[in-house]
Amino acid sequence: VKHQEKLNLTSVMEFVLLGFSDIPNLQMFLFVIFFFVYVIILMGNGIIVLIVRVDQALQTPMYFFLSNFSFLEICFVSVTLPRMLTNLWTQKRNISLFACATQMSFVLTLGNIECLLLTVMAYDRYVAICNPLHYPLVMNHKVCVQMVVACWITGVPVETGQTYQIFSLPFCGSNQINHFFCDIPPLLKLACGDTFLNEMLVFTVAVLFVTIPFLLILGSYIKIISTILRLPSATGRTKAFSTCSSHITVVVMFFGSAIITYLRPKSKHSSRADKFLSLFYTIVTPMFNPMIYTLRNKDAMMALRKLLP
Repeated sequence: VKHQEKLNLTSVMEFVLLGFSDIPNLQMFLFVIFFFVYVIILMGNGIIVLIVRVDQALQTPMYFFLSNFSFLEICFVSVTLPRMLTNLWTQKRNISLFACATQMSFVLTLGNIECLLLTVMAYDRYVAICNPLHYPLVMNHKVCVQMVVACWITGVPVETGQTYQIFSLPFCGSNQINHFFCDIPPLLKLACGDTFLNEMLVFTVAVLFVTIPFLLILGSYIKIISTILRLPSATGRTKAFSTCSSHITVVVMFFGSAIITYLRPKSKHSSRADKFLSLFYTIVTPMFNPMIYTLRNKDAMMALRKLLP
């Protein structure tokens, strides 16, 4: 019994990412699917970054933010998907404590940046549609660069601190993370002792970086829609709606899954639901982002045609 107690008190030095090990017959199938998804994400978002850089017609704040968003999506996916592909290919799922903490820190930081960048993109649309005369003055290049830099910097100290707090907890039971990357809900399940303070911190950060940006976006779009409905010409209304609908689609997909994941009480967490929701905001949104933004946008489609021989 004493030996067993000693074993239980030994701190965990590495974790095992279970991922999709509950479906052993589909490992190679999943590898092929996720490999092609990763290629599509890299190519689709890479093309957006490229066309915005080379096409003069796309040198506007909206496309400046979009190219930053696409670059962010490439980074976000590259933090989780390559390791998941390696695990599916090799069937070795071990991850060291340091690698797990690093992955979590990057996932949370990049997720925060995405929330803030989507808010900035909504503000850009709000100024363009509700105050068109002031738009060139309000959204000049310097302001756009400052906004993007603020988005990239803000999340870093908060999420580094949050990761440090999670990994300061003692992990002395199972070392199996029932997820495909190191995320807060499955890790809190493995922690020993009282995790109430950590859960409250997760909740507070989620309110600050997910709920408040979502409400700001919602407020922007209520104002935008009421302005669009007052536009005299039907063509103007259609054009304004088409530039906004793509952004709304991405916002709903990303924020919907993130809010459910991080604002649910611990008792309501199920590993299967967590994995499904995480797939949505870490893989599905980055994959559909280029299609949603380019296929519904004439300027982007023209730039793409110019780029292709």
